[in-house]
Amino acid sequence: MSMPAEIPGAALDSGKRWAIMGAVMLGLFLSAMDQTIVGTAMPRIIAELSGLKLYAWVFTSYMLASTTFVPIVGKMGDIYGRKIFFLIGIVIFLVGSMLCGASQSMVQLIIFRGVQGIGGGFIFANAFAIIGDLFPPAERGKYAGLMSGVFGLASVLGPLIGGGITDHLHWRWVFYVNIPLGLVALAVLSVVLPPSPRHDATRRLDYLGAVTLAAAIAPALLAFSWAGVDYPWASWQVIAPLCFSAVMTVIFLRIETGADEPIVPLSLFKNRIFAVATAATFVSGAAMFSASVYIPLFMQGVLNFSATNAGLVLTPMTLAMVAGSALGGQLISRTGRYRIQISVGLALATTGLFLLSTLSSDSSQITGMEYMAILGFGLGLSFPALVLASQNAVPFEVMGLTTSLNQFARSVGGTISVAIMGSILTRRLNDELETGLPQQVQAEAPAQLLDALKNPRILLDDGALAAIRERGFDALFGANADALFDQTVQSLKDGLATAITEVFLFASILGLISVVISLFLREVPMRRTFEEIRGIPVEGPSAEGAAPPQHRRPAPIDGPPPRVVPQGAESQRVASGIDERS
Repeated sequence: MSMPAEIPGAALDSGKRWAIMGAVMLGLFLSAMDQTIVGTAMPRIIAELSGLKLYAWVFTSYMLASTTFVPIVGKMGDIYGRKIFFLIGIVIFLVGSMLCGASQSMVQLIIFRGVQGIGGGFIFANAFAIIGDLFPPAERGKYAGLMSGVFGLASVLGPLIGGGITDHLHWRWVFYVNIPLGLVALAVLSVVLPPSPRHDATRRLDYLGAVTLAAAIAPALLAFSWAGVDYPWASWQVIAPLCFSAVMTVIFLRIETGADEPIVPLSLFKNRIFAVATAATFVSGAAMFSASVYIPLFMQGVLNFSATNAGLVLTPMTLAMVAGSALGGQLISRTGRYRIQISVGLALATTGLFLLSTLSSDSSQITGMEYMAILGFGLGLSFPALVLASQNAVPFEVMGLTTSLNQFARSVGGTISVAIMGSILTRRLNDELETGLPQQVQAEAPAQLLDALKNPRILLDDGALAAIRERGFDALFGANADALFDQTVQSLKDGLATAITEVFLFASILGLISVVISLFLREVPMRRTFEEIRGIPVEGPSAEGAAPPQHRRPAPIDGPPPRVVPQGAESQRVASGIDERS
């Protein structure tokens, strides 16, 4: 039986813990900012490297690599220690950054973005788990709020930094800027992060499980990123990877059933708290991703929201999310409770989504920003709390895997929902344009012009609109060109508003489902000592003449009285990855 591992943070003073937190947050900031900083530089990158058709792959390759590696690296950190993999992740990320900056073609850039994504996966898988190494669950809330705030800060600063660098230096420095900051984080963590506990030789990574898991994840993510955008849902390019993914999933599950040290212990899902929290994360992640993808399109395309760049459109939602994370973290640390906060947070987020679904082309920008803030605050209250609930419900030996699976569930839910919501938007927009476009335009405009008008993103590009007006309307409609063009643009905005608000409505239904799921979450008070986390029996007080102290674990506040737990049973429970209190 494997014995509980030493927890690195148990012997650290507050100064070292804060130094580690600072370096971890810097590494997390770099990998999170890299998802937003590149977008503002893409027009310059395409102008120099060409390859417009490969535009989406610059983002898809990063997402595929990072999401695929998160659960695998989370398990590796549990077995071999998190320090080495966090440092390796930073190194891989920096190497990928240098290679991206030196790219001479779009194909090279896409490949090297995948390298960056692998490094990002290593960082994401370990960052929140390292908090678990430093602090008991009862203290993690406020620090988890800080970590969530890093994501918000990165999403706000990323577009600003990317735009400034692109305008005043060169797009290659969008990648090179990671290097000095990453080296600082690498140096600090190398010194202050405690060495990983001695590896238990009886625990070995399930390599076959890791390979089959990656083979199951990557094709599915790829298929959903293609579906409805690059290829129709019924095309072989979408169906074939999904079928392959399904086959590999079955093989993976069979391998895990008989593995000595499975990548994903299936017994973990018998833990009710972990299972419910993961399900709520999956569904709420699907709702959140749908909103974050289409809110900028609505605010800019319909409400004429002017911003220096597209990333700033999400600033109200992001700042509210940071505030919600900070407040929620403090509440959990003070009360030790999470269930009500998660349900309230998800309910607020769902309310924000529903309010967004009531917007129209006549709505004000302020109203849209208020609804975005409600959504963001609710997400800030709930998302970190779901991670903490999962961490608190499982033994230390599987905490890293538990944390990474939470992030994995959110990413996969988001990827699937964005594909489905994109299809809903396209179908509804086409229906609206068939009835909304001026009859003369539908009858006399060539097919190429009509196809261009059905792309809602032309509303974000003043140059594209001007070109359509000059080359299309002025040449075709003569004296009526101005009036027809204005009517066409308004019909585009009305149709886009109707289509996106339908997406928000579907997302709010997903949010409501996540609220219902959260109601089944059991409340287990946050463990307050490292001894409880390790599962080491706590010595009870003994009086003269009384029986010798017996090994016991503190019972839940509202639960049954403490019971005697034999050490053998404790070790077996830890090895299985199930906490009976859950």
